[in-house]
Amino acid sequence: MYHRSAVAPSGRIALAQIDTTVGDFEGNAARVRAATERARAAGASLVAFPELTLCGYPPRDLLDFPEFLDRAARTLAELAAPAAWSRGAAVAVGFPEAVPGAPPPGVYNAVALIAQGRVVAIGRKSLLPTYDVFDETRYFLAAEHSTAADALPFEVRLGLSICEDVWNDKRFWDRPRYERDPIAELARDGAGLVLNVSASPYAIGKPALRERMLAASAKGHGATIAYVNQVGGNDALLFDGGSMLVGRDGAILARAPLFREALVVADLDGGRVEVVGLDGRPLRAPAAAPADPVADEVLTALVMGVRDYARKCGFRSAIVGLSGGIDSALTACIAAEALGRENVLGVAMPSRYSSSHSREDAAALARSLDLRFMEIPIEPMHAAFEAQLQKAQGRPLCDLADQNVQARVRGQILMALSNDTGGLVLSTGNKSELAVGYCTLYGDMAGGLAVIGDVPKTLVYRVSRAANARADRALIPERTFTKPPSAELRPDQTDQDTLPPYDVLDDILQAYVEERLPLDAIVARGHDREVVRKVLRMVIGSEYKRRQAAPVLKISEKAFGEGRRLPIAQGWRY
Repeated sequence: MYHRSAVAPSGRIALAQIDTTVGDFEGNAARVRAATERARAAGASLVAFPELTLCGYPPRDLLDFPEFLDRAARTLAELAAPAAWSRGAAVAVGFPEAVPGAPPPGVYNAVALIAQGRVVAIGRKSLLPTYDVFDETRYFLAAEHSTAADALPFEVRLGLSICEDVWNDKRFWDRPRYERDPIAELARDGAGLVLNVSASPYAIGKPALRERMLAASAKGHGATIAYVNQVGGNDALLFDGGSMLVGRDGAILARAPLFREALVVADLDGGRVEVVGLDGRPLRAPAAAPADPVADEVLTALVMGVRDYARKCGFRSAIVGLSGGIDSALTACIAAEALGRENVLGVAMPSRYSSSHSREDAAALARSLDLRFMEIPIEPMHAAFEAQLQKAQGRPLCDLADQNVQARVRGQILMALSNDTGGLVLSTGNKSELAVGYCTLYGDMAGGLAVIGDVPKTLVYRVSRAANARADRALIPERTFTKPPSAELRPDQTDQDTLPPYDVLDDILQAYVEERLPLDAIVARGHDREVVRKVLRMVIGSEYKRRQAAPVLKISEKAFGEGRRLPIAQGWRY
């Protein structure tokens, strides 16, 4: 009979915060072996890896392919076989467990505990999220009970849990999502050490929330919690890591950095802690905190997202259209840091409406970043389109159509360069523009990745300042920050000809898109009713555009893309 406070955990544990690639079983297993060898050399008796490490997270409909699940089973068997790399250490690794004869879908999201050359215990995920980007009941069965095991050299019972299982402490949340609390179940089963293997995506404010939640859970249940989270980007999702060891009193005993692969090796009783990279070199915190920590954190997340998206999709270079504006400038800064300046091509495409300062600022940005740069004027192509369409219709294009022709000529140029060079086109639109449709399909929306598509315009300016601060020089020219935003598709145009001021617009969008507030509640925040009504109508009417946008790197609780599923053809209006 176990009692949760009977034995305080002791021994040495390693949290292996690694960046996995979906479907790369061989590469993911190699990372497990290498990290385990390094952890074992540092004296760790247990090495823990993130959720679904073997197949990568999220695998989505790859789980529908029997050969994918067979490969996962074979990889686990190969890892569990007696081998020198794991000798003397137990390994906890996430994998998809196909169970013959189980009801559909017949697969569990599981964690295997490997020790002494065999799988000694399997824990299965109990709570399956179905909100925002998650759709786990589509792929997995929910475990009916939590699993604790005694197979470790530690004199403590180990509770096995997976990601969402630790997010339902009824004492922490006012309105828990689920009836069950798997961590409470493990504590009642005598678990003095709860291991949570996770793939928890990043959002602004989430790392701090996670820490508070884990501290409250550990203290409330009287159990040490070892939390290991995935790091890296997979498609639109960014995983920040932030793995941590939390003592029974809620104190943080050890933590991994954000947005970096790391190995945290720590004594369970709060003694010695080592935080190293997977190359074995110590990882140290920055000497000084950034002036705007949120903006700097978002910048780091986006750099990681671009780097991983390009690497995992097989791209070695990127192409960015440079307009002289703040959005394309920030996108270029992110690309240069992620991929190396020599691998980024900046392309300025001025028209008859482009100001001299826009051309100058685009060139100045390319020089400051030391990018490869070219200027391709679009006037001949624009004029040719106008002439042929006027000849066909017997009249000139209307103003809006003519503006969109310019944007689409630019999109054609960027995609032609992509086809010719193999570079990934990075679209430069921000969240504010995507929200209200202030963008052109097949024009400025063209590209393979929407780098700042979840960054509101007001935050774009802050993150751009953070990019300059990180470089300790003006990568982005000061005039780019101070001039009125403009698409420059007609004479003397500014964004505010069509849109409310961005501080107003972004607050309305925050209230509606992320907080899901009704119209009256948004008005109560101090906004004009007709302005709010106009913005909400624009958001609803632009769904068809967003459905065709490139994948958007997610940094908020509610990004456009797979986590926001609204119909295109519908009659809901304000």
